[in-house]
Amino acid sequence: MLLLTAPVGYGQTLTTLVSFDLTNGASPLAGLVQGRDGNFYGTTAQLFSTNELGTVFKMTPAGALTTLTTFYGTNGANPRAGLVQGNDGNFYGTTAAGGAFNCGTVFTMTPAGVLTTLVSFDGTNGADLEACLVQGNDGSFYGTTATGGAFNCGTVFRMTSTGGLTTLVSFDGTNGAEPEACLVQGRDGNFYGTTVLGGDSYSSGTVFMVTPSGTLTNLLSFNGFNGSNPCAGLILGSDGNFYGTTVNAGTGPGGGHHYGTVFMMTPSGALTTLYAFTAGDDGGDSQTGLIEGRDGNFYGTTRFGGANANGTVFKITPSGMLTTLVSFDGTNGDEPLADLTQGSDGHFYGTTYGGGMDGDGTIFRIEMPPILSAVPDRGELLLSWPTNNVGWTMQTATDLGVSNWADSSELPATVAGSYVVTNGMTNAIQFFRLHRSQ
Repeated sequence: MLLLTAPVGYGQTLTTLVSFDLTNGASPLAGLVQGRDGNFYGTTAQLFSTNELGTVFKMTPAGALTTLTTFYGTNGANPRAGLVQGNDGNFYGTTAAGGAFNCGTVFTMTPAGVLTTLVSFDGTNGADLEACLVQGNDGSFYGTTATGGAFNCGTVFRMTSTGGLTTLVSFDGTNGAEPEACLVQGRDGNFYGTTVLGGDSYSSGTVFMVTPSGTLTNLLSFNGFNGSNPCAGLILGSDGNFYGTTVNAGTGPGGGHHYGTVFMMTPSGALTTLYAFTAGDDGGDSQTGLIEGRDGNFYGTTRFGGANANGTVFKITPSGMLTTLVSFDGTNGDEPLADLTQGSDGHFYGTTYGGGMDGDGTIFRIEMPPILSAVPDRGELLLSWPTNNVGWTMQTATDLGVSNWADSSELPATVAGSYVVTNGMTNAIQFFRLHRSQ
């Protein structure tokens, strides 16, 4: 009998791929998106220059950075959100300011960096775009503005790929205010999102649903005890529920004030607090959304806390068990304010607002353990593993005791490929893993 185990006892390795230094951008507030060409695309909020007000960049998985577009105000300013690659292969994004009325823009950009401004907001139809766009099933793009609209509390809008804009919702405070996060389309075709403020008498933010035609339903109002002020959007989990974070409050085991939460919400609005941060080693003030990893767990960041008080990257199981994977120390980044992205190589990529060699922010990669898979075939077991596993060693054991693992003398290690284990092995049970020494 041949069995396979996942690697245990491993740690995550953080690599700083880019340190921003003013000349190539500064202060990234948004995460990355991996394009169809395998490269990563993102934005920086500023360049700390008189006339340069942010960038759009491309980065190879190895960390080679190319500035594709620079903002100067008339074509937008201070992009605070990430990009989305549309069905046409071009990228779509937003800026918080700039444009014809200095209220923000929506733009499209070719992979080569040719930028076209599609919409200049004027306040009446929204202003201050903090969030990315999402392309709906109908091909239109949906997004939010943090302010502006009929009550200056923000809006939800729909836009065609050529810039035709329709305001779907104007928030008025009672139904929410100041949406700063991207929307997500649910399995029912409706869009789900959050507002930082507004809602019931606590004015601690909301979760809402809006139909593609603009009918808004408040699903949840935060009250402090269950969290408050969600700055990040929701993700739709593989189980059909929504997952998200709040920046403030939340009551954990033992009561007392906490520093934000991770929560799960059913499509009907029933909320379960999975974890309440304490601002200790576990971090606090999570201003970013979660992503669901390929292992079924959720991953996110906190703005401060951790071993060095510079923020963390964490993993949380669907049942609420949290593990701090990385504590930033300033030299490798400070204040991660953006969602993570899991690349095609299985590793996580992200940005920090500050820190790095020049203190102007970073792009980092967190190496995740390679996945060892097995396929039985006629008494044999075919083991296979990916290419990006330098530093990992193949180990075998006859039981799962920690002290019983040993480097394999017959199986290749730290190389990519596959190996066939035959039924001629002497042990009735054999375990295999890829292991990295600490």
